[in-house]
Amino acid sequence: SGERGRGSAPARPLKRPHRETLSAAGRSSRRLPGIVSGLDLRRLNATRSGSLRKVAAEAAAAGARVFSELQTLAGTVTELDATGEEERSRCPHSIVLTGDEFRVKGRTVELPCGLTLGSYITVAATPRAAHADRDPKITLVREGDEPIMVSQFMMELQGLKTVDGEDPPRILHFNPRLRGDWSGKPVIEQNTCYRMQWGTSLRCEGWRSRADEETVDGMVKCEKWIRDDEERSEQSKTSWWLNRLIGRTKKVSVDWPYPFVEDRMFVLTLTAGLEGYHVNVDGRHATSFPYRTGFVLEDATGLSLNGDLDVQSVFAGTLPTAHPSFSPQKHLEMLPIWQAPPLPDEPIEIFIGILSAGNHFAERMAVRKTWMSAAQKSSNVVARFFVALNGRKEVNAELKKEAEFFGDIVIVPFMDSYDLVVLKTVAICEYGVRVVSARYIMKCDDDNFVRLESVKDELKKIPRGKSLYVGNMNYHHKPLRTGKWAVTYEEWPEEDYPTYANGPGYVISSDIAASIVSEFTAHKLRLFKMEDVSMGMWVERFNNTRHVQYVHSIKFCQFGCIDDYYTAHYQSPRQMLCLWDKLQSGKAQCCNMR
Repeated sequence: SGERGRGSAPARPLKRPHRETLSAAGRSSRRLPGIVSGLDLRRLNATRSGSLRKVAAEAAAAGARVFSELQTLAGTVTELDATGEEERSRCPHSIVLTGDEFRVKGRTVELPCGLTLGSYITVAATPRAAHADRDPKITLVREGDEPIMVSQFMMELQGLKTVDGEDPPRILHFNPRLRGDWSGKPVIEQNTCYRMQWGTSLRCEGWRSRADEETVDGMVKCEKWIRDDEERSEQSKTSWWLNRLIGRTKKVSVDWPYPFVEDRMFVLTLTAGLEGYHVNVDGRHATSFPYRTGFVLEDATGLSLNGDLDVQSVFAGTLPTAHPSFSPQKHLEMLPIWQAPPLPDEPIEIFIGILSAGNHFAERMAVRKTWMSAAQKSSNVVARFFVALNGRKEVNAELKKEAEFFGDIVIVPFMDSYDLVVLKTVAICEYGVRVVSARYIMKCDDDNFVRLESVKDELKKIPRGKSLYVGNMNYHHKPLRTGKWAVTYEEWPEEDYPTYANGPGYVISSDIAASIVSEFTAHKLRLFKMEDVSMGMWVERFNNTRHVQYVHSIKFCQFGCIDDYYTAHYQSPRQMLCLWDKLQSGKAQCCNMR
């Protein structure tokens, strides 16, 4: 526990690593030696207080049943019939829905294989007349003021196929506000959002994008529209046609009104270009939104339309007929070169635990072929993926096969959900302390690119023997008490979170990890659904008995990538390969391609 080693340095726990066969929930695991976490999930007692402990215990019990079924599969899973699998993973090339069909489906169109270059979605719909709103969210209403008149709608491309319990990422958020917002003028706002974290919004307010601003496939991000009177609009259209008729050769521009009008139907087409999305309304270009790092076309598996809008029809075309993450045999390169070497007999410097979801086959393969290959070649670094069980049997079967071949996956036998990611973090600590006897333990995600040598150099700056916590630190953050992602007072009674490092990538010393495992084993470890906040809480508790050196660096990037990064987050498999190529040529530069 935290009392251990109060006066001693965070020395490695054992001279030689603990090498017993890993087990699921304490039982011998002869069928799957070495690929199952040694974390005893029976310690999650459902009768103990705390909502998360009950959920965790139920997930562990369900996971034990699913894991038991998985063990009964004789040897390695036999290949699924290739033709049948190909048939099952095929997706429609186009989708047509009437307004009624769209409403029955909950105002969401599923795009099973996402989008690809050239895909387009056409929506015919009518904005509703404005209504009074006393709490419009998009502007401030003072007490005693008249309610604001609001007419707005949201069109979103969402990543529907995420881990259960996660809010789907908004790969594109397109929000026309017909009566304006705090600006008082009609506006179109576009953005992205991942796990409640919104990016920087792109607002089109009627001014054409500056000439020196970057374009998207040669098109401006925002077109100009007439901001005030309709009269000018009619005049400019008349002049434009007149000039065309009399054959004037000089280029004549025309200003159009705001593209959406209450109670008037529009036809909108969203197209996926090379550099971003393009929106045309009634045949005219309105906006273009550049692709953002980490939000990839194939993940856009749903379109939703909500707000003050009546939808007449939705048509999607030029859709991909297969999705990379749903056909593991297409993405797993079963070559010996990518297999993990045997664990070293001596204690190591750094253990890296990589959180992954069962169906992230393409993401794991990209990590193996890039930065993880540097870890595998090093005698004092070990990296492993930590994966929980999936709700689909076929995913677990493929995962078992992948784990047996590559030898770099540790299965934590509970049913995966976002609220229980924290259990994988405890499992990473257990493996780093008891299995490989690492001096330092790093946790990262499977969409995080790690510049290993730079992380090692950062750790060398800290004197040996210090207890440490290294990452991109958050100070004085408060829990959200309202909304979908609200944290209740039962879950987190305090008004502030402790100082904590962002989850995509951080490092702790082995004495802190040993304390976490010890407290978990003794039923004393407090669990919270946000794993990075949990780690901050555990480190703070440890810091009460032994001083911890906190090291903050923005180079552990939380959102995307910055040049000269230590870690880069939200990297797609293709971006991983691009970053690796640049790093091999001596450049720690970002890749914002798709």
